[in-house]
Amino acid sequence: MLIPSDPNGPSHVNPLASRQPAVLVLEDGRTFTGQSYGAVGETVGEAVFNTGMTGYQETLTDPSYHRQVVVMTAPHIGNTGFNDEDDESSRIWVAGYVVRDPAVRPSSWRSTGTLEDALTAQDVVGICGIDTRALTRHLRERGSMKVGVFSGAAAARPVAELLSQVTEQPAMVGAALAAEVSTDQTYVVPAQGERRHRVVAMDLGIKGMTPELMAERGIEVHVVPQSATAQEILALEPDGVFMSNGPGDPATATHEIEVLRQVLDARVPFFGICYGNQMLGRALGFGTYKLKYGHRGINQPVMDRATGKVEVTAHNHGFAVDAPIDRESETHYGRVRVSHVCLNDDVVEGLECLDLPAFSVQYHPEAAAGPHDSAYLFDRFVDLMSTSKGESA
Repeated sequence: MLIPSDPNGPSHVNPLASRQPAVLVLEDGRTFTGQSYGAVGETVGEAVFNTGMTGYQETLTDPSYHRQVVVMTAPHIGNTGFNDEDDESSRIWVAGYVVRDPAVRPSSWRSTGTLEDALTAQDVVGICGIDTRALTRHLRERGSMKVGVFSGAAAARPVAELLSQVTEQPAMVGAALAAEVSTDQTYVVPAQGERRHRVVAMDLGIKGMTPELMAERGIEVHVVPQSATAQEILALEPDGVFMSNGPGDPATATHEIEVLRQVLDARVPFFGICYGNQMLGRALGFGTYKLKYGHRGINQPVMDRATGKVEVTAHNHGFAVDAPIDRESETHYGRVRVSHVCLNDDVVEGLECLDLPAFSVQYHPEAAAGPHDSAYLFDRFVDLMSTSKGESA
């Protein structure tokens, strides 16, 4: 394939021609050979796929993807380059990156560099030039699994040796990862305009857009580390408490769950997103379980069961809450109902407490890359806090 000449530089040939060999090895032994993309070397993680056609920069910088090798189902990645505005955190968190056809050059007025340069600068090992459709079908049929990406000299090692390295890595089930991505110290995002409420947000892997959307609604956000205690949180006299998205197995989050139970006991309004939804589920006494291949992308249909409205939503979760969707549940904290369900598979996508001020959703209403159908949930949180304070919403 010949690339048209660039009037601002030399003509280009097939960009794969100068790349180093690379191989992707799944824990069940299946392999895919391609070329290096980003840093050259080796990496291991959990293989997951993302169905978004846009928003790859937000995906890469989402701390929820810590220790995961992300496979993009959209065939052409890197078109809009990389910029200084769309990061959801201070770094790229994915363990590895898999694309079929990388863009030759970015085409966006907002771009300040290429996607591959960003991956290389942050030492993210990737692979390109493989059949990502076949890989995605394999993961759908057999489930998310351990994987390794090896390029350059590492790709020349015997497959049996690479497979052993893949299978010896820790599993995602039982992994406690929130502390690895959380802030080390508390910081404050001030309210925009008049301050209406103060919220304490526990950072379990929070994305930058979350406190930003709260600030737009007059909320002063105190972002605290995962290690914060209930006493430290309540000492800030918050009007509400928030728990963010994050990586890992929610069954390991004994500290976070105990903190949340004390928040619920104090009847402080609570809102949780993604991992925060799983925290509420477990605090209420429900279990959690690992999905076969998870939900990851920006095109997931979810129904708000109270209104019947269907929202197109952004997801990134490999675990889900095990709660009955056909009836209300009686818990230590009173009645609870499943407020949202995924229309693809009936997975629980939201919880609402009926006898105390707490609710959560499994998906991402703060999705910066879109869609924005669910941004109203931040307004619902404001209303909940205002009602709790006896104010007019």
